Amino acid sequence: MSISIEKKVSNFTEWFDKILEEAKIVDNRYPVKGFLVYREYGYKIIENIRLLLEKKLEETNHKAMLFPIAISEDSFSKEAEHIAHFKEEVFWIEKAGSKKLDRMLVLRPTSETAIYPMLQLWIRSHVDLPFKMHQSVAVYRYETKATRPLFRVREILWNEAHTAHATQEEAEKQVEEAIKIYSEVFNELGIAYLLLKRPEFDKFAGAVYSIAFDAWNPDGKVNQIGTVHNLGTNFSKVFDVKYEKKDGTWDYVYTTCYGFGFSRTLAAIIAQHGDDHGCVFPSKIAPIQIVVIPIPYKGFENDIENYCVEIFNKLKNDYRITIDDRKDVRPGEKFYYWELLGVPIRIEIGPSEVKERTATLVRRDNLNRKNVPIENLQYEINSLLKDLDNNLRSKSRKFLENLIENCFNINDVKNALFQKKIARIEWCGNEKCAEILKNEAGGEIRGTRADIIEKANGKCLICGKESKEIVYVARAY
Repeated sequence: MSISIEKKVSNFTEWFDKILEEAKIVDNRYPVKGFLVYREYGYKIIENIRLLLEKKLEETNHKAMLFPIAISEDSFSKEAEHIAHFKEEVFWIEKAGSKKLDRMLVLRPTSETAIYPMLQLWIRSHVDLPFKMHQSVAVYRYETKATRPLFRVREILWNEAHTAHATQEEAEKQVEEAIKIYSEVFNELGIAYLLLKRPEFDKFAGAVYSIAFDAWNPDGKVNQIGTVHNLGTNFSKVFDVKYEKKDGTWDYVYTTCYGFGFSRTLAAIIAQHGDDHGCVFPSKIAPIQIVVIPIPYKGFENDIENYCVEIFNKLKNDYRITIDDRKDVRPGEKFYYWELLGVPIRIEIGPSEVKERTATLVRRDNLNRKNVPIENLQYEINSLLKDLDNNLRSKSRKFLENLIENCFNINDVKNALFQKKIARIEWCGNEKCAEILKNEAGGEIRGTRADIIEKANGKCLICGKESKEIVYVARAY
């Protein structure tokens, strides 16, 4: 069965905002612009995503830490490129009560300048390396563009990891490990994305290079859900983070950092998997994986209720499950409610299921129904959940592939972006050409593929000179 996504595609903003409100994901009416209240359902999903990510980080020896939210102006100002990039976005703390502080403080926009003064104290020898830490925190950026719930906010929920290594080669391997970790999580969530190396002019401030995960969105904009940066020795030289080598000489550490946006990942899950019925959540992060709904029938009320409880008890140790036993709500209304919330599997129990000792399973992604004997229930549920997750992943990847369009002139790019697609073009590498393209077509050069090799063999779409790279162009949040 195919479920419509017409509303999602034709009017994404209205569809998305309605789901955030009705499914109790977030509330955007908090009286400070750009700050959200994460409601019970939305926050539980974020917590499940966080646990999924942190498990993979800690399996690869990243140590969980927690650094302060406040950064001194002295530390923040040390890395010139970094401060130049963030200075218009940071929140400054100038007073404590009526007393002006001797030194202003910054609410962390990212944590490099908070962490490196401590690394300078902790790392003294090659035995202290590699250093690998992570923290799940909020960062604060005064977003000057129009704010959008989950996509563009001023309080950003994310996990950031920071590592230090003895050699450039080890740092490169760490970048590969970070990409692998993020890819595994996004793939488990069924999110389709382009893995792109950002152009030089769009890399993270202070980085040697930056790799980003750009997820597709129904409105044609891409949503950056994660980034991985090789910082080389740029920050370690500024903060004098050195280590003594085995031969007794000293050298600067090579560092990396990477960030995983929980808010934007939640947005990507809703945007990519949702349909005109509401949310569709992958089984691993759905707050409720199974809902049992009694179908009342006169004279069978107690039998149906008891059988629902039996099924609940049979499954409760292996799944996140609930019974919707509200007496004043009709089954059809319950179906609508749980479909809106994106619960992967609905179990319907009526008189025939009680009599035959079966259960009717309805999967959320396509609303297909299947009646199974109670003795096969767990096997069938496991099979359905696995198939649902694979289906979400496959559909999302296919949708992304269909969005990419080869373009050979600026009008092609304009038309592709107008049709909510992503343009694939040849580019000479000149930033001026990128600016012309952005001004005339309205899209940004997002970067080159970092997961596959694509060789340029034509002319730059903008200036006509020999191309150096194949790049992807899109509007972005």
